[in-house]
Amino acid sequence: MGKVIGFEISSQNPSEAIKFYSNVFGWEIAEPQWDYWAVNTTNIHSSGLNGGISKGPSDYPHGTRIQIEVDSSDEAIDKARENGALVVRDKMEFDSFYLAYLIDPTGIGFGLIQKRIL
Repeated sequence: MGKVIGFEISSQNPSEAIKFYSNVFGWEIAEPQWDYWAVNTTNIHSSGLNGGISKGPSDYPHGTRIQIEVDSSDEAIDKARENGALVVRDKMEFDSFYLAYLIDPTGIGFGLIQKRIL
């Protein structure tokens, strides 16, 4: 079963988004990596879902996407396509995971994450 493991807020002005979310909600924002700022929404007194703020690409300039963890991104992409999804970004390789971006048949964007075995 795919599990929601995070979120990504895309913005053309990430510094303003970072300022807003840290000031309003107290989110801890890490230094950027690949135009992506990791966000920690949890502390010892509360649980939450962590994610990030990114400089939105031209194909997704602003909005929020959930990130869904899967065992096999290739299988999940194939199954999503068979069920009407559009692949916006094919599987990309990062240090510890693979990431792909899709749009479901209703127009909602989401990310697929597969952890890499190192």
